[in-house]
Amino acid sequence: MKIQKEDVFKALQTITVPGEGQNMVDSGAVKNVIVFGDEVVVDIIIANPSLQAKKRTEVDILKTIHELVYEKAKITVNLKVEAPAAKPKNEIKGKQIPGIQNIVAVASGKGGVGKSTVTANLAVTLAKMGFKVGILDADIYGPSMPIMFDVEAERPLSVTIDGKPKMKPVENYGVKILSIGFFTKPDQAVVWRGPMAAKALNQMIFDAHWGELDFLLLDLPPGTGDIHLSIMQALPITGAVVVSTPQNVALADAKKGVAMFQQESINVPVLGIIENMAYFTPEELPENKYYIFGKEGAKHLAEDLQVPFLGELPLVQSIREAGDVGRPAALQTATILEKSFEKITQNVVEEVVKRNVDLPPTEAIKITTMAGCSSVKK
Repeated sequence: MKIQKEDVFKALQTITVPGEGQNMVDSGAVKNVIVFGDEVVVDIIIANPSLQAKKRTEVDILKTIHELVYEKAKITVNLKVEAPAAKPKNEIKGKQIPGIQNIVAVASGKGGVGKSTVTANLAVTLAKMGFKVGILDADIYGPSMPIMFDVEAERPLSVTIDGKPKMKPVENYGVKILSIGFFTKPDQAVVWRGPMAAKALNQMIFDAHWGELDFLLLDLPPGTGDIHLSIMQALPITGAVVVSTPQNVALADAKKGVAMFQQESINVPVLGIIENMAYFTPEELPENKYYIFGKEGAKHLAEDLQVPFLGELPLVQSIREAGDVGRPAALQTATILEKSFEKITQNVVEEVVKRNVDLPPTEAIKITTMAGCSSVKK
């Protein structure tokens, strides 16, 4: 009996490859079928290397062709195992939020280095450049964005989206903002354990109507802890920016912050390091620079860690004053601060573009409760 090649393919379409949902023809596992009279040769590639999977695949092919095509067919199965390619380094994690293109975490190993100030000014500079921007104030225990954007008295409104109530972020200077500070009294301390803080963050992330955003900036709390892990489990972080002053004490903690994102179980791309309070220039002596906290410490750290150096910001009184009155300093026109923030923001955007070209899209992360411990065996 002469066997038809089409009949063999139809028969193989009734078989599922072990561990896969599709049949072996539609999944592409069957690479070739050759027919010579009553002889059939099937070339197939599977991903499962186990002996059981290989044996079952071969037996299923023999049995199915004998039953559905020709019971006396002489069948040869050439089976090859090809494991799926390893995932590229720095593949990042989280659940995608519709409408948000890039999520950038702004972190610092140490408190008091101006991380929130940098985040606020990055946001308004991005907005000035024409991007759609949002800020999630993830510093649960020390939220400062409501003050920095002069919206302390505001409260997020409730809107109905697809039949579900959602929080509408507060907006000022072209930036959408959500913070736990909107839901607490000014003199009320947030005394929560990690799981409760993580739940509050998840509500602000997934129960909010952010709309279309080019950038969502995350103002993370200082250090490397539970909030950081919760954020990276929940969100597809495009990349992280680390802020530090030039002094050794801050640099030691900034190094740990970079190491956290580069840890194998987390693997979030580090877009670069920003040096804040790089030098002090008196208003009456604009050409003079005084390196109060040390000189170019963060720049040298970036070189040592082989991550981009995004730029430096001077120690200027008006930055503090602008933050305190709720109008970020980057909104000032024709000043050294505006130019500094514009340059740094351009560098951040360039690094995001490079990251999106060089690295694959996001997928879920699984972090154990011991993920940060070097003593845990892999």
